[in-house]
Amino acid sequence: MKVIFLGTPEFALGTLEMLIKEHEVVLCVTRPDAPKGRGGRMQMPPVKERALKAGIPVYQPESAKTDEFYDTLKNADADVMVTCAYGKILPARVLDITKYGCVNVHASLLPEYRGAAPIWHAVIDGKKVTGITTMLTDPGMDTGKILLQDPIFIGPDMTMGELHDVLAAVGPVTLMRTLAGLERGEIVPVPQDDAKATYAPPVDRSTGHIDWNRDAREIHDLVRGTEPFPAAQSTLDGRRVKIHRTKVVEEDGLFAAPGTCVAEDGRLEAACGRGVLEILEIQGEGTRTMTAGEYLNGHSAQKFE
Repeated sequence: MKVIFLGTPEFALGTLEMLIKEHEVVLCVTRPDAPKGRGGRMQMPPVKERALKAGIPVYQPESAKTDEFYDTLKNADADVMVTCAYGKILPARVLDITKYGCVNVHASLLPEYRGAAPIWHAVIDGKKVTGITTMLTDPGMDTGKILLQDPIFIGPDMTMGELHDVLAAVGPVTLMRTLAGLERGEIVPVPQDDAKATYAPPVDRSTGHIDWNRDAREIHDLVRGTEPFPAAQSTLDGRRVKIHRTKVVEEDGLFAAPGTCVAEDGRLEAACGRGVLEILEIQGEGTRTMTAGEYLNGHSAQKFE
């Protein structure tokens, strides 16, 4: 097929790679270059870098609602549009440009976790299963008819970053099956059950704030669900810290005031609203990530706030 690909971040790279290998990508649409890092240097989106390397024309509009946007995609004369983490909602007239419409690759089992951050929220919520959904995009936010779904098991200690990489690898395979099925007329789109919809809003640094009154299991899920970004954060004896890896020691019971620490033999444990959590990796402000034992060599650990 001749394909218009719309995507932006690293998550979309595997899908673009597979399309380059199996189909003809005639146009790549991505977000504009943006400043990044402390120096504020302009940086290309990962999808743009890969597209340019492959010699694919790149289009970086500020808005998807203009006549220019519509005309540019229309003139590409493609069979299908594919979106993967593009970051903009497409107008209805754009969705009808190609023969097979617009196929979206979404990192959840819709209608669960519609929105910008499905991978983060699936882990934070302690879900055991998520997956990839391909759907026919409509003007809503991830509300289109489902084409195919591939479930993925979430391990009890799997981080958001690890799940991201698994889903990024599965997404292209699901998409290839979807495009082949559409071309052969073998896929019947299925409407989503809106009554079962849940949402995954964008995450920011506040998402990682730890409330020690919560259960140990919930805090453990927050830690792995925000790793590596934005990372779980707290204050330990007045010092701001990030917590990168934990282990649930006790599920039930209140052993001390939430946040109270026990530090001995290189181990650091903290009481929660229910249960006890062991801190395995911790990072002080302006320092590298350390094991709990390394951190305790130079710091006290009395109470998290």
